[in-house]
Amino acid sequence: MRGLGYYARHLPLESAMKEYLATFEKANGNFSAYVPDLPGCITTGKTLEDAETNIKEAISLYIDTLRDDGKPVPEPSTKAKPVSVAA
Repeated sequence: MRGLGYYARHLPLESAMKEYLATFEKANGNFSAYVPDLPGCITTGKTLEDAETNIKEAISLYIDTLRDDGKPVPEPSTKAKPVSVAA
């Protein structure tokens, strides 16, 4: 499988880089991360930084698999915004 670095070197910049929203949740003793626009793209990490590193790798592998299988890569579409409420 080809990693993100391969595509960054071999594809035009506009098609090589996409920005996906990753959601991070604190769990029991670790962090989990998932990407809503890429169903099944999930990972964990002992720290938030580990989870961020791992989700970047998971996204890259997910996209590699889609391309290897001849499937389209979904466009990022999920947005997030903090919402303040009285609590």
